[in-house]
Amino acid sequence: MNRQEKIFQEYTVWHSIAAMALPAMVSMVVMILYNMTDMFFVGLLGDTAQIAAVSVVGPVFSLIMAVGSMLGSGGCALIARTLGAQNGDGVKQYSSVCCWGALAIGLVFTGALLLFRGPLLRFLGANEEMWQDAQTYLTILAVGAPIMIFASAYGMLLRAEGAVREGMVANLLATAGNMLLDPLFILALGMGVGGAAVATVLGNCIGSVYLVRYVRRRKSNLSLSLRMALARPAALGEVIFIGLPNAVSTALSSFASALANQLLVQYGTNAVAAMAAASKTTMVIGMIQMGLCMGVQPLLAYHYGARDLPRLRETLLKLVLLTVLTGGALTAICMVNSGGIVGLFLQEAEPLALGQQMVRLLVISGPFLGLFYIGSNFLQASGNAPLATFVSLLRQGLFLVPLLYLMNHFFGVTGNIWAHVIADIASAAVSVALTLWQYRRLCTTIGRPDAL
Repeated sequence: MNRQEKIFQEYTVWHSIAAMALPAMVSMVVMILYNMTDMFFVGLLGDTAQIAAVSVVGPVFSLIMAVGSMLGSGGCALIARTLGAQNGDGVKQYSSVCCWGALAIGLVFTGALLLFRGPLLRFLGANEEMWQDAQTYLTILAVGAPIMIFASAYGMLLRAEGAVREGMVANLLATAGNMLLDPLFILALGMGVGGAAVATVLGNCIGSVYLVRYVRRRKSNLSLSLRMALARPAALGEVIFIGLPNAVSTALSSFASALANQLLVQYGTNAVAAMAAASKTTMVIGMIQMGLCMGVQPLLAYHYGARDLPRLRETLLKLVLLTVLTGGALTAICMVNSGGIVGLFLQEAEPLALGQQMVRLLVISGPFLGLFYIGSNFLQASGNAPLATFVSLLRQGLFLVPLLYLMNHFFGVTGNIWAHVIADIASAAVSVALTLWQYRRLCTTIGRPDAL
């Protein structure tokens, strides 16, 4: 019995969750550091306009990573289910199409971002004070889009065959490269935000080299074959269909962030910079819980493919407990240390004080975010992509967008923050209800309506 089979079949549920979730959570922590590093070193310049530029272009970075997440999570779920069905050729085909699909879609992104750079920056909320810095940052990220999408997508595929540590190493290498290169390009060479973007792209290059070497030199079920990718290109549609909920969630987060910046910029650059720093704090809570749920998703998909209802139910219940406890602990930590965390990115007194106030409101929904991610990942694992996509639309779309305009109109900057909190809690509640409905439906389909 290989390592992947032991994790999915032989280990206790707690052991299986730990084996799958811990490396994924570490990867998310690494990604958080990766995301924060640019703003931290740019913040050392003491230029609020450059910090605001990073924030304004942030949705584009998130959108690029969303595409990688879409291909990676969709491919991971399909590969895990295919492994459960003992279909080795299907594994190689899905992994190959994820590889070449990532590069092709990345090239499309590069062209589109460069072509529509000006209108995009205006939509994102860039004002004259930050325009040049934002344009430089966006241009470099656009050029690096193919490699960034590949690194994000293929790193997630390794989890499907139980190689969670190797996927974590790829993330660590990318982040370490970024962290080491940031001070060189931003401070030593005086490139500012442009140096931050260069370091980001080069860090992804390092992670990508490791992933390619892993597949070519190890006994992996995955493949990088262009021939296999072209043999059934329709497989890319399957990957996108299953992974769409993750992409929708992240893409809508980028869209909502752009709208929030549009509304905040009317209160000045300090408000945009304060929100940029505060959102990094809440991002820690959300991404760690997302990593926990995404790490366990292959386990859920495998049990679903194997029709192992008892382990599926036990995994879900223990996942609920873990996310609530983790979210509560992280919320308390961020609440107590709000000033110190925001101070990592902001040095001027006015945006620092505003950012600290924002953090104390934004983290209120922290304990409930995991319930939202459980619903989305469980629905993906069970193959109900339409319902999973609907859940993903809730938090950053159907709830948040109208709330942003409504709350900002009546309560200004504070209303902007409360819009995020209300949307988080409401979407978590709906996600729980739909997860219970889908689980009951699965029980009936399998012929075990009494297994509730």
